Amino acid sequence: MSPLRYIDDVVTLRLEVARCNGCGLCVAVCPHAVFLIADGRASIADRDACMECGACARNCEARAISVQSGVGCAEALINQALGRKGECCCGPSEDGASSGCC
Repeated sequence: MSPLRYIDDVVTLRLEVARCNGCGLCVAVCPHAVFLIADGRASIADRDACMECGACARNCEARAISVQSGVGCAEALINQALGRKGECCCGPSEDGASSGCC
């Protein structure tokens, strides 16, 4: 089964490979198999599968991972599908509805 896909190239996920200590916690906590360990360091295997939950960054001992959890377009699309008004990755419009950037 392939992981849930979002919109290509919008994820805020960043990995500083030089800071990675190869502990593997990112692999263990990621629900969508975004990371893998190769040659003793993490790498991003499937960036667009990231749902921006932030589990990887919260568990990274070396602080090599950053992600703005809860601000990505994936959240906006989910909220839109549920009929909720709110912010998109570009911020809210003046009436509180999605700004339409997604």
